[in-house]
Amino acid sequence: MTQRFTLRSFVPSFVIMVATAFIERINGRIYICKCGYVKLWEGTVNSSGNSQHIADWYTLSHIIHGFLFYGLTHVIARRASMALRLGLATLIECGWEILENSSFIINRYREGTISLDYFGDSILNSMCDVLAMVAGFYLASRLPTRLTIALAIAMELLALYVIRDNLTLNIVMLLHPIEAIKTWQAAL
Repeated sequence: MTQRFTLRSFVPSFVIMVATAFIERINGRIYICKCGYVKLWEGTVNSSGNSQHIADWYTLSHIIHGFLFYGLTHVIARRASMALRLGLATLIECGWEILENSSFIINRYREGTISLDYFGDSILNSMCDVLAMVAGFYLASRLPTRLTIALAIAMELLALYVIRDNLTLNIVMLLHPIEAIKTWQAAL
């Protein structure tokens, strides 16, 4: 049974995103970059604008999250409505955004990675990361599985080449920092 997206499919995700933005604000996150303006793209990873604007190199990781969450919900909840599956993916992604912007994870990034000046995402960046996940989820629902996998690999390799970081290394360095990787990343 092929499930289709309708406008209603996005309503639960929208509600979850609004609640997440509210929680992030209560937790002290700023709406936009402290610089006072909004950029579409921040391509410099080691800058105060990284994770503050609409998109950056880590947006690729969030698209891949969408691919992965689509695959996961396809396996565990294939018969569920697309709204429920996307809502579940959004809930997980928003939960990560709240956790990622907690003092615990921010300090973990600072200690275990080259992100010494990382101080968390702006709410704008966080919500755009969630939208990137939603876009990845939607793409995965439309594209052949092999193409989705190829795109994920291409995005991982592109980020690895350009910024010496990607979703895979981010997970490794968050869970079990490896000094050799940290040194290699810092040489950029």
